[in-house]
Amino acid sequence: MIAAAVAAAVAPTAAQATHQPGPVGGPPSAAARYAGQRLDWQPCAQAPTLECAVMTVPRDWHHPGIGADLSIEVSRHRAADPARRRGVLMMAAGGPGASGLIRPAGFVKASPAIGAAYDVVSFDQRGVGSSSHATCQTDAEFQDFYAGDFRDRSPAALQGVVNRSRQFAKDCQERSGDLVKYLNTDQAVHDMDLFRALLGVQKISYYGPSYATWLGAYYATQFPQHVEHAVLDSNLAFDGTWQQAELGQPMSFQRRFEQDFLPWIATYDSVYHYGSTAAEAKARWEARRASLHDHPITVGSQTVGPNQLDNLTLQALYNADQGWRPLASVLVALDHWDTATTAERQLVQKAFSNYLSPGFNATYFPVTCNDTPWNRDLGHWLRRSTEDTQKYPLVGARELAYAATCVYWPKSDAPPTKARQRPLMKPGPARERLQNASAVHRQHRPANHPPATAVITLPRSPTESRTGRTGSPGCGGPAWCSPEGAVLQERGLFGGPLEEETPVRPDGLVASEDGLTWVDPARRRP
Repeated sequence: MIAAAVAAAVAPTAAQATHQPGPVGGPPSAAARYAGQRLDWQPCAQAPTLECAVMTVPRDWHHPGIGADLSIEVSRHRAADPARRRGVLMMAAGGPGASGLIRPAGFVKASPAIGAAYDVVSFDQRGVGSSSHATCQTDAEFQDFYAGDFRDRSPAALQGVVNRSRQFAKDCQERSGDLVKYLNTDQAVHDMDLFRALLGVQKISYYGPSYATWLGAYYATQFPQHVEHAVLDSNLAFDGTWQQAELGQPMSFQRRFEQDFLPWIATYDSVYHYGSTAAEAKARWEARRASLHDHPITVGSQTVGPNQLDNLTLQALYNADQGWRPLASVLVALDHWDTATTAERQLVQKAFSNYLSPGFNATYFPVTCNDTPWNRDLGHWLRRSTEDTQKYPLVGARELAYAATCVYWPKSDAPPTKARQRPLMKPGPARERLQNASAVHRQHRPANHPPATAVITLPRSPTESRTGRTGSPGCGGPAWCSPEGAVLQERGLFGGPLEEETPVRPDGLVASEDGLTWVDPARRRP
């Protein structure tokens, strides 16, 4: 396991927040209405060990008081040892579109030392789960969006993909009105800062994987004075655009599939009988995909064809420990579907229902299309997706469907999310910019921010993760990967001592059997 290590936190103890979350426009009285609310904490229905509450936020932080308010469901785990309490750790979910509400429960179970010293809090981002959300697709329309075979490059198939993407964008606007306009990272970080203020603290520490690194980086850009420490785990290239991030995924997923998963399943040929070499396993997987193209199967209420097999496979690639064995078992069951046992059929049904959903898409596409500009030349995407389908078919095949949705999405007037545009600290000799953190993605070494706002990114490569998580495949380079919930152990983010025998290199990197961990220079041993 790899732990991300930064300086020990000095937790604020103020009973009330003095910072008023800052809408960029509108009269102060309008913002005060939100900052003055009290959270009514009750046991969470989904996780009784947590407390949940509903927070009211403006539809548009730039014009608070105009338009209907939104509701954000938030959660918290109270520090188990109040005498050692060190502050608040806010965590967020990836996606965009995944729920973060009950994640603190699993997090503190995996990292009890942090659960003892920190109030661990999270939320369902606007658009997600229990919070105010958009409606873009019915279940039937969702299945139709992923119907057929994205590898099919015939004119009729391509036209069908484009038509469905155009219809998705149109339906989102018609069914949800202007709400989808305000589902973006800029609005979400203002929601986060209101949550911080309502918790009564001046500063939070932060942990987020995948898209939550984008969210956390932008929060630290907008509100640097309110960040104590942050771990951005398996980071997206948040100094760029969503288009750039999406274009990195086909290669990364294909590499993870061919260089990691296929050799792994071949190693266990005596268990799964799926081929004794990676080449044999790939041929068998491709044969099953071709069979599903010609003869889709019905699993529960879902039709499973080649696109669904792609989606199931890429989802499993995120986490070797949790995903690879179930994927292998599903592949075996599909190979003898006519004689599959009841238990095998239940496993397959559960597996194919666990990834994408209409609700996920109703957040994912608004955020990715709103946050940053997209090339709106459909011809460009037809050419690019053809190339990526040939070279990186696992994810490259669906590239046109995703990009075309943003091609037809109304142009957003949200401020572009580009975390590197603002300094993390006030100008001065020691000023560091968040662009240095994003440079970790390119240079494969952690950023060394001063203690005022300690930010570390943990990039990883889907092909080189020794701990098994592959996360946001837009990241490249060597993997300094850390399983969510286990990343923050006592010697990790929030300040336990390093073991005496831990060798620390001059650049602050700690060598371990799992890879490299960055240590704040203030905690290096001589």
